[in-house]
Amino acid sequence: MLRFAARNLRFAAAVASEKTYAMKFDDVVLAGIGVTIPETRVTSEDIESQLAPLYERLRLPEGRLALMSGIESRRVWAEGTVPSGPSIRSGQSILRHLEFPIDQVRCLIHASVCRDFLEPATASRVHHELGLPADCWVYDVSNACLGVLNGAVQIATMVQAGMIRAGLVVGTENSRPLLTGTIAALNRDTSLTRRTVKPAFASLTIGSGSCAWLVCHRDLCPTGSPIGSAIAVANTRYHELCRSDQDTAGAGMMPLMETDSEELMTQGIATGVSALESLLTVASWSRAEIDRSVCHQVGIRHRAAMLEAMRLPVERDVVTFPALGNTGSVALPLTVAAAVARNQLSEGDRVALLGIGSGINSVMIGSRWGRTEVAGDWSGLLEELAR
Repeated sequence: MLRFAARNLRFAAAVASEKTYAMKFDDVVLAGIGVTIPETRVTSEDIESQLAPLYERLRLPEGRLALMSGIESRRVWAEGTVPSGPSIRSGQSILRHLEFPIDQVRCLIHASVCRDFLEPATASRVHHELGLPADCWVYDVSNACLGVLNGAVQIATMVQAGMIRAGLVVGTENSRPLLTGTIAALNRDTSLTRRTVKPAFASLTIGSGSCAWLVCHRDLCPTGSPIGSAIAVANTRYHELCRSDQDTAGAGMMPLMETDSEELMTQGIATGVSALESLLTVASWSRAEIDRSVCHQVGIRHRAAMLEAMRLPVERDVVTFPALGNTGSVALPLTVAAAVARNQLSEGDRVALLGIGSGINSVMIGSRWGRTEVAGDWSGLLEELAR
């Protein structure tokens, strides 16, 4: 049982008592999702095998990583893969599947944590390879695990305002450098103890994946799933709880990340509880009316504690983390795609997309589900999830 400190409850109450600033979309739908999953599968057992020097020195029990996280495996891209490559494939897969008129796509946002370069925007190469129009908004967005959701809301706002008719938000996360760097650092540092090794644990749960969300005016896809409501809550006093390396021009980055996992979970859930209250208010839903929830994919403890705090039933929630790990900005969006592919979402369902990211920020979307098409390369993921 997760018990929140008084300060967390006060934060939730303070947010709930304030005026909720949100977007409601009358004419915007999620038409389709493109998916690209890496072929290479790395199990938690594989990682522990690579960490044998650390495990032996600290006498850590085998199976600890999977037991604590609920993550049996994660996927990694082939060496040398840059984010724009899978992002292009994800975008192509859904545009071709729907035979969508690309001259209507007037916004392309690349929204993952990972990108090709500091500049130009990774979106530039993706835009070029997809053959999108010249009169198109093209840029990158970065907001930890919320980037793709932020991009979807930005495009939905443009469509609702009449600026554009359709837009594509894409993202690709590449966990290989972080996993490789973390394993090397843990084996190299002989001063580590069972206590001081904990901040690196979250880095070992990271996985790779790619997706593209096609958002458009309902006239272009009458059967698409309406993006009904979107809200955001910021609890940025806790921005220091999860940090990666500095991202500076000229730096040869081999990323490492330090995370206060326990405090990040506690404060992230408190932020999520507040955000859900706002979403329920804006969408005019009760908790009992939520047919499906999709949370950010962190791990088994986070999921159980979050749903308990939000008073949402576990059996209505959808997960991919056991097979994909935490795929950052594409974790929740990919899980939505998997839910569609596995027939876990039905027309008319009230679906709550519950995004939370380090910073701490939360973005949540409420949708009365329609028919959102999914296309792309699953590389055996759906079969793995079914096991």
